[in-house]
Amino acid sequence: MPTTTSAEPRWLDASQQHAWRSFLRGTARLMDDLNHDLEQSAGLSLSEYEVLVRLSEVEGRTLRMSVLADELVHSRSRLTHTVRRMEEAGLVERSACADDRRGVNATLTDAGYARLVAAAPGHVASVRARLVDRLSDAQMRELGEIMSVLVRDDDEPDA
Repeated sequence: MPTTTSAEPRWLDASQQHAWRSFLRGTARLMDDLNHDLEQSAGLSLSEYEVLVRLSEVEGRTLRMSVLADELVHSRSRLTHTVRRMEEAGLVERSACADDRRGVNATLTDAGYARLVAAAPGHVASVRARLVDRLSDAQMRELGEIMSVLVRDDDEPDA
Protein backbone atom coordinates (compact mmCIF):
# COMPACT_ATOMS: atom_id res chain seq x y z
CA MET A 1 0.00 0.00 0.00
CA PRO A 2 1.46 3.39 -0.92
CA THR A 3 2.32 5.72 1.90
CA THR A 4 2.92 9.46 2.01
CA THR A 5 5.65 11.05 4.05
CA SER A 6 4.07 14.47 4.41
CA ALA A 7 1.68 15.24 7.24
CA GLU A 8 -0.82 16.87 4.87
CA PRO A 9 -2.77 14.44 2.65
CA ARG A 10 -2.92 14.96 -1.10
CA TRP A 11 -6.63 15.68 -1.39
CA LEU A 12 -8.53 14.64 -4.47
CA ASP A 13 -9.40 17.41 -6.89
CA ALA A 14 -13.01 17.75 -8.07
CA SER A 15 -12.49 15.53 -11.11
CA GLN A 16 -10.75 12.81 -9.08
CA GLN A 17 -13.44 13.00 -6.39
CA HIS A 18 -16.15 12.60 -9.03
CA ALA A 19 -14.36 9.61 -10.58
CA TRP A 20 -13.80 8.00 -7.16
CA ARG A 21 -17.44 8.35 -6.13
CA SER A 22 -18.61 7.07 -9.51
CA PHE A 23 -16.31 4.06 -9.09
CA LEU A 24 -17.71 3.33 -5.61
CA ARG A 25 -21.34 3.65 -6.68
CA GLY A 26 -20.82 1.82 -9.97
CA THR A 27 -18.99 -1.19 -8.54
CA ALA A 28 -21.39 -1.50 -5.59
CA ARG A 29 -24.42 -1.29 -7.89
CA LEU A 30 -22.97 -3.72 -10.42
CA MET A 31 -22.04 -6.32 -7.78
CA ASP A 32 -25.44 -5.97 -6.07
CA ASP A 33 -27.28 -6.35 -9.37
CA LEU A 34 -25.22 -9.35 -10.50
CA ASN A 35 -25.68 -11.00 -7.11
CA HIS A 36 -29.44 -10.37 -7.19
CA ASP A 37 -29.73 -11.77 -10.71
CA LEU A 38 -27.84 -14.95 -9.77
CA GLU A 39 -29.87 -15.47 -6.62
CA GLN A 40 -33.12 -15.06 -8.56
CA SER A 41 -32.16 -17.23 -11.55
CA ALA A 42 -29.99 -19.92 -9.96
CA GLY A 43 -30.34 -19.70 -6.18
CA LEU A 44 -26.62 -18.92 -5.87
CA SER A 45 -24.80 -15.91 -4.50
CA LEU A 46 -22.09 -14.32 -6.63
CA SER A 47 -19.51 -15.61 -4.11
CA GLU A 48 -20.85 -19.17 -4.42
CA TYR A 49 -20.87 -18.94 -8.20
CA GLU A 50 -17.25 -17.75 -8.24
CA VAL A 51 -16.21 -20.69 -6.02
CA LEU A 52 -17.87 -23.08 -8.49
CA VAL A 53 -16.16 -21.39 -11.45
CA ARG A 54 -12.68 -21.46 -9.89
CA LEU A 55 -12.99 -25.11 -8.91
CA SER A 56 -14.33 -26.05 -12.35
CA GLU A 57 -11.25 -24.57 -14.03
CA VAL A 58 -8.55 -26.57 -12.23
CA GLU A 59 -7.25 -30.11 -12.56
CA GLY A 60 -9.31 -32.50 -10.49
CA ARG A 61 -11.74 -29.67 -9.70
CA THR A 62 -9.86 -29.27 -6.40
CA LEU A 63 -8.07 -26.33 -4.79
CA ARG A 64 -6.58 -25.75 -1.38
CA MET A 65 -8.89 -23.44 0.56
CA SER A 66 -6.11 -20.90 1.18
CA VAL A 67 -5.38 -20.70 -2.57
CA LEU A 68 -9.08 -20.37 -3.34
CA ALA A 69 -9.39 -17.54 -0.80
CA ASP A 70 -6.43 -15.72 -2.34
CA GLU A 71 -7.80 -16.09 -5.87
CA LEU A 72 -11.23 -14.83 -4.87
CA VAL A 73 -9.81 -12.05 -2.67
CA HIS A 74 -11.87 -13.32 0.27
CA SER A 75 -10.81 -13.71 3.86
CA ARG A 76 -10.28 -17.33 4.82
CA SER A 77 -13.08 -17.13 7.38
CA ARG A 78 -15.52 -15.71 4.81
CA LEU A 79 -14.59 -18.45 2.33
CA THR A 80 -14.93 -21.13 5.02
CA HIS A 81 -18.45 -19.91 5.78
CA THR A 82 -19.39 -19.88 2.08
CA VAL A 83 -17.91 -23.32 1.41
CA ARG A 84 -19.61 -24.76 4.50
CA ARG A 85 -23.01 -23.68 3.10
CA MET A 86 -22.08 -25.08 -0.31
CA GLU A 87 -20.96 -28.36 1.24
CA GLU A 88 -24.30 -28.69 3.05
CA ALA A 89 -26.00 -28.22 -0.33
CA GLY A 90 -23.81 -30.93 -1.90
CA LEU A 91 -22.02 -28.54 -4.29
CA VAL A 92 -18.51 -29.01 -2.89
CA GLU A 93 -16.68 -31.37 -0.55
CA ARG A 94 -13.88 -30.53 1.85
CA SER A 95 -11.04 -32.89 2.69
CA ALA A 96 -7.60 -32.79 4.26
CA CYS A 97 -4.73 -32.05 1.88
CA ALA A 98 -2.80 -35.24 1.13
CA ASP A 99 0.59 -33.49 1.19
CA ASP A 100 -0.10 -31.31 4.25
CA ARG A 101 -2.69 -32.55 6.73
CA ARG A 102 -3.06 -29.04 8.17
CA GLY A 103 -4.45 -27.76 4.87
CA VAL A 104 -7.97 -28.29 3.57
CA ASN A 105 -9.01 -28.85 -0.03
CA ALA A 106 -12.32 -27.91 -1.62
CA THR A 107 -13.51 -30.16 -4.44
CA LEU A 108 -16.36 -29.46 -6.85
CA THR A 109 -18.90 -32.28 -6.81
CA ASP A 110 -20.78 -33.51 -9.87
CA ALA A 111 -23.89 -31.81 -8.46
CA GLY A 112 -21.92 -28.57 -8.07
CA TYR A 113 -20.67 -28.79 -11.65
CA ALA A 114 -24.22 -29.41 -12.90
CA ARG A 115 -25.43 -26.39 -10.92
CA LEU A 116 -22.68 -24.25 -12.47
CA VAL A 117 -23.55 -25.42 -15.99
CA ALA A 118 -27.20 -24.57 -15.37
CA ALA A 119 -26.41 -21.14 -13.86
CA ALA A 120 -23.76 -19.98 -16.35
CA PRO A 121 -25.99 -18.91 -19.28
CA GLY A 122 -28.14 -16.66 -17.08
CA HIS A 123 -25.12 -15.19 -15.35
CA VAL A 124 -23.36 -14.44 -18.64
CA ALA A 125 -26.54 -12.77 -19.91
CA SER A 126 -26.64 -10.66 -16.74
CA VAL A 127 -22.96 -9.66 -17.06
CA ARG A 128 -23.56 -8.71 -20.70
CA ALA A 129 -26.71 -6.69 -19.95
CA ARG A 130 -25.33 -4.92 -16.89
CA LEU A 131 -21.75 -4.25 -18.06
CA VAL A 132 -20.32 -5.59 -21.33
CA ASP A 133 -23.04 -4.44 -23.72
CA ARG A 134 -23.22 -1.01 -22.07
CA LEU A 135 -19.56 -0.27 -22.87
CA SER A 136 -17.79 0.03 -26.18
CA ASP A 137 -15.13 -2.56 -27.00
CA ALA A 138 -12.47 0.08 -26.30
CA GLN A 139 -14.03 0.95 -22.92
CA MET A 140 -14.19 -2.74 -21.99
CA ARG A 141 -10.50 -3.21 -22.85
CA GLU A 142 -9.62 -0.07 -20.87
CA LEU A 143 -11.64 -1.30 -17.89
CA GLY A 144 -9.73 -4.58 -18.00
CA GLU A 145 -6.41 -2.72 -18.11
CA ILE A 146 -7.41 -0.48 -15.19
CA MET A 147 -8.55 -3.41 -13.07
CA SER A 148 -5.33 -5.29 -13.88
CA VAL A 149 -3.38 -2.42 -12.32
CA LEU A 150 -5.48 -2.69 -9.16
CA VAL A 151 -5.02 -6.44 -8.75
CA ARG A 152 -1.34 -6.58 -9.51
CA ASP A 153 0.68 -8.73 -7.11
CA ASP A 154 1.76 -7.07 -3.88
CA ASP A 155 5.42 -7.68 -4.71
CA GLU A 156 5.25 -5.53 -7.85
CA PRO A 157 6.38 -1.93 -7.33
CA ASP A 158 3.71 0.76 -7.30
CA ALA A 159 3.52 2.85 -10.45
